Amino acid sequence: MSAREGTLAQVLAGEADWCVIEGDSDGVLESIQPATIDLLLTDPPYGIGSWSSTGGNSIRADEAEAANGWDKLPAPGVLAAWVARARDAIVWGGNYVCGELGAFRSPLLWDKKIRGMHFADGETAWTSFDYGSLRIFDLAASASDARGDRHHPTQKPVELMMWCIGQPKAPPKLILDPYAGSGTTGVAALRLGRRFIGIEKDPKYAAVARERLRAESQGLSLRDSRAGQLPMFGAP
Repeated sequence: MSAREGTLAQVLAGEADWCVIEGDSDGVLESIQPATIDLLLTDPPYGIGSWSSTGGNSIRADEAEAANGWDKLPAPGVLAAWVARARDAIVWGGNYVCGELGAFRSPLLWDKKIRGMHFADGETAWTSFDYGSLRIFDLAASASDARGDRHHPTQKPVELMMWCIGQPKAPPKLILDPYAGSGTTGVAALRLGRRFIGIEKDPKYAAVARERLRAESQGLSLRDSRAGQLPMFGAP
């Protein structure tokens, strides 16, 4: 059975399976009450302003200019307000967001199997979990779907986000990503039979996210649904 696209209100009520809202995430905050969401799972912009189409910080001037248009840290207090909307929270960029979100005792680590290059060896996620300790997900960045089927400069692998969804003690039924990018969190959620709310301010990426989720709803990857067209970033 295909996943049903709907409005925010319909997804919150369980009458639809997913939605992608185009707009600033802080403009949607008041539409979602605290403790409404089971899992906040997101990879917010870190404010680096230097991402490349292939990852890392070795970039062209035009890519730096484009990154400066979207790679802005959330306004003070916004991330904490989103965390308050959820029972559990996983926020990638743990070393960037811990200043606002505070100390955390159960970090997640994605080991990218990269060593000694300009790329990061791995990435950490801040979590709200009050149990356990460090958990590590091993996946070479070069082997992940985010390399071969890339739609956003900072796209995370679907496998990584599926692993994240399995980390809370209580399995989440409703997942929110207020910085949805190209919709990878949503793809992972639908693949695991969860409901999903995504928010993305860039119209280009919001459109890609909807396209990916519509394809996933029908059991197709975006590459399948585009019948061999080249992805937005990277090589097929």
